[in-house]
Amino acid sequence: MAKKRKISIKTAQPGKKVPKKSKSTKPRVNPMIFIVIGTILFLAAIILNVNSPDHSDQVNDWQVDEYGIMSYPTDRGIPIFESTIINDTPDYSLESIIFSSRDAQIAALLIIPTSGTPVPGVLILPGATVTKEGQQGLSEELADIGYASMVIDQRNLGGVDFQMDGQLFEAGEEPIEHKMVFDALSAVDVIRQKPGIDKDNIAIIGISNGGRFAIIATAIDPSIKGVVGISTSGYDVESYMDQNSGQISVNQTRFLRSIDPDLYLDKLPPRKLTMIHMQNDSIIPIELAQATYNKAEDPKIFYPMEGSGHGYNAVMRNALEIELGLILT
Repeated sequence: MAKKRKISIKTAQPGKKVPKKSKSTKPRVNPMIFIVIGTILFLAAIILNVNSPDHSDQVNDWQVDEYGIMSYPTDRGIPIFESTIINDTPDYSLESIIFSSRDAQIAALLIIPTSGTPVPGVLILPGATVTKEGQQGLSEELADIGYASMVIDQRNLGGVDFQMDGQLFEAGEEPIEHKMVFDALSAVDVIRQKPGIDKDNIAIIGISNGGRFAIIATAIDPSIKGVVGISTSGYDVESYMDQNSGQISVNQTRFLRSIDPDLYLDKLPPRKLTMIHMQNDSIIPIELAQATYNKAEDPKIFYPMEGSGHGYNAVMRNALEIELGLILT
């Protein structure tokens, strides 16, 4: 176990390092207030025109096939980003990063532990309403284990609007939820550019709604080594469509499938899927997580944790450390 690192977030002028203080304060994780995304409400929100045009061939590099599977290129070019060191100590460096992704500028915080050799990297996708600062407790734990990690502020702080996105898809435009998947892929590209990180040894941790984007992004890019979903699940849209056969259009079906992680699980192997869930999670019941896990192929593992709560919990650390050690070899 590496020496405990105390990581504090400080402000700085661009391009300048913050002078070190004799002591630093461990950041407090903001209370996570999550948007309840129930499957019934989710499906009820999709009210679209039945007579919709087909648009299997999308513009640029964004594609959704006839079955509804989204894809982006694995070669996305060199990412455009700016990086400012905001804290630099003998144990770690903490950087503020702004990178371009589609039509947005995405903010991130990157921690790289000091090491004589490049360390594995982890992208963290927070749950809805959780900021990059609010997830620094997990980043600190990963640095303590020996992993670099980058947390991003997701578009809309991870919130989604299913009805609006469905309408965008019907119009042949790229939905925000699809762009959020691309943001995750772009973040991985940025991590790979950073000295001190092993560019061939990157995994994604997704929490709650972030776990859904994490599964899809990992499925799309086979170079990502594996995915850990914490307090997350798919939407099980196939069951909904079976129950409403003939009542929704072809494009409605394609859109629903395109945002359901369950439909991407078969693209993960031979990469490993790890799921960690509190047994008494009141936001996403463990039964929904177990249903998603049951649809996945090996290699996979599910950790039901005793207790209540939603999101990352300290009781998950041992399981997380074990699984990252197997994924990031």
